[in-house]
Amino acid sequence: MKQTDQLDACDRRIVRELQRDAGLSHAALAEKVGASAASVWRRVRQLEKDGVLGRAVRLASPQALGRAVNVLCQIRMTRQTIEARAEFEDFIQSRAEIVECYAMSGEWDYLLRIAVQDVADYDRFVMRGVLAHPSVAHAASNFALRQVKYTTEIPV
Repeated sequence: MKQTDQLDACDRRIVRELQRDAGLSHAALAEKVGASAASVWRRVRQLEKDGVLGRAVRLASPQALGRAVNVLCQIRMTRQTIEARAEFEDFIQSRAEIVECYAMSGEWDYLLRIAVQDVADYDRFVMRGVLAHPSVAHAASNFALRQVKYTTEIPV
């Protein structure tokens, strides 16, 4: 994988622009970064090959899709075995409500971001899903009151 200190100024501009709008044509991207379309095409392909750029997606509106409630849920496991973690992580992958999951250091083992319709929807999900899982010892939940900042852009 290419390290950021190995990216030249043009590569950095390409990455910044594609993080803002992955739907740009090579011609439009070339115009924005000040390079030829052919050069931009080659650079984008190399950045993909190097693992700097991943797949392109469209961001959906949680509000428009009825999933405006964000819950941050901290999980403590009953066991710390490789098998227990793998089983729990398989469960995490199978649940669409869980939109982010981080294995953590410190007091809690996992941090989940869960997108639900409302508090009742979350109550059903946590009681029948998360807390019913045999590897989960404890869960603590925090409801987001409002989103102060959200970005998918990584500083380049």
